[in-house]
Amino acid sequence: MARAEATVEELVSMIERGRLRLPEMQRRYVWRSPRVRDLMDSLYRGYPSGAILLWETTEDVPLQEFAVAQQANPYQTTQLLLDGQQRLTSLSAVIRGEPVSVRGRMRPIDLLFNLEHPDQLAFVTEVNENADVDEDGGETDADDVDSSADELMTRFNKMAFVVSTRKLEQLPHWVSVSEVFRTSSDREFLRKAGVTDFDDPRVEKYGKRLARLRDIRKYVYRMDVLESSMGYDEVTEIFVRVNSLGAKLRSSDLALAQITAKWRHSLGEFQAFQKSCAQLGFDLDLGIHLKNMVAFATGQSRFHTVGSLEVTALMSAWKESCRGMEFALNFMRSNVGITSPALLSSPFILIALAYFGHKRDYVLQPEVAGRLRYWTLVANAKGRFSRGSSETILDQDLASLRQDGGTKEMIDRLRLQFGRLDITAEELEGRNQRSALFKTMFLAFHEAGATDWRSNLRISLDHKGSQDRLQFHHIFPKAVLRAAGRSQREADDIANLSFISGKTNRQISDKAPAVYLSKYRDEGLEGLRKQCIPVEPELLEIDDYSNFLHKRRRLISVRLNEFLGHTEAG
Repeated sequence: MARAEATVEELVSMIERGRLRLPEMQRRYVWRSPRVRDLMDSLYRGYPSGAILLWETTEDVPLQEFAVAQQANPYQTTQLLLDGQQRLTSLSAVIRGEPVSVRGRMRPIDLLFNLEHPDQLAFVTEVNENADVDEDGGETDADDVDSSADELMTRFNKMAFVVSTRKLEQLPHWVSVSEVFRTSSDREFLRKAGVTDFDDPRVEKYGKRLARLRDIRKYVYRMDVLESSMGYDEVTEIFVRVNSLGAKLRSSDLALAQITAKWRHSLGEFQAFQKSCAQLGFDLDLGIHLKNMVAFATGQSRFHTVGSLEVTALMSAWKESCRGMEFALNFMRSNVGITSPALLSSPFILIALAYFGHKRDYVLQPEVAGRLRYWTLVANAKGRFSRGSSETILDQDLASLRQDGGTKEMIDRLRLQFGRLDITAEELEGRNQRSALFKTMFLAFHEAGATDWRSNLRISLDHKGSQDRLQFHHIFPKAVLRAAGRSQREADDIANLSFISGKTNRQISDKAPAVYLSKYRDEGLEGLRKQCIPVEPELLEIDDYSNFLHKRRRLISVRLNEFLGHTEAG
């Protein structure tokens, strides 16, 4: 294995010219803008950023496209990127000022640089190269959702890099990172910052910081280059071992490498089905589809068996698993009323449904369909696959179905796992927006006809535009609770959360509920009742916050049990 070095600028050029390519075994680009921001921050500080692993070969290897544009490869040999894709794709997008392709959609990575950042920068944490990704996460930090404008600006002003917003773009000392890389002149950035005189001390300060930012292009990566004499199978084994030892890739990514090494050009087929599911509203991680295939091939869900499967078995299981997943998604949408993976406590539920349909040749009697709906809702609400060893629990369900078990056995295992299957008010204590019950709360409120208090649009994940797009809202705003000495944990209690539009949320801002809820109460109580919000004036005072939570938990538990329909368990 040879060793070499290359600057960021050289590596970005190699990507653009088509000199550096991605083998089919690689995972797709998954980083979101905050992760790219963290990488830029680390390089700006001169921190280590790992090594790059390449393979130079003349072999005709199945490839996949980079998430950024490339020219055709004019070279006889190809250099394939085995480790470092997320970093180099991100750097290429930012330095070239080009969007990245994520599941067929072009997405810009717009970062801003703070010319007035403090000398002692606030720390951000750079994430692992291939850490798990929250596929439903947004481009901003989770803490930004409910923070006030003043809180956000205080935090941003301590940082060197932030994800761009329209408001920040207008401020004089925030400049586009990609624009800085496009030119060697500081003139426009100084002018935007209000510097008109070369005697202004900011000229030197800003100039040094812009030069330091541009020097990121000179950052040197160490490269380990595998010899061209190695074959694709051997390189795949190295790829799997390197990433297994470093725990840098998920098991699904390693399985994908093994599968594509055996079944050449299969990645395109996998991605095509993934895209068709996304068009139904279920934009699932490719690893879920691969796990579903393994379940159909082996009757269990763990990827450790992939290496022993023959190509014919993989191809047959893939075809059957696609039919099973189609059934699962249709059942979810039509029978359960779940139209997005954002409402699932775990996508493993889909694999259990797919296998259930497969074992019954996709024919369900009405009573079976009813009990399966009940199992789905309760498993989702209780978080069957989000506690403990989720693969072990999924394998229990698959084993039962292999032995012709039905909905009765599946519901019995829920009782064995959780005891009682109804939702108690006490069960809601300490839960927040990350809880499986929060997703079920949305489903129950939606079924009850809950609407936004301002527009009266029924709450939905499908609303477009910043005014109507759904947000979760703290009934007692965090600022109000913080001023009263309440903790963040108390503020995020599930009983303090409701669903309203972005515009309504912004209009309310940090007003106390005794102030803003009186308006909606006067206009009619129905909108508040459908989200189980107590309307007694005394409960809306900060001193009675604990009693407010206690009563709303009781109201929510009643609504959830009505929604789950426990009589269907039979």
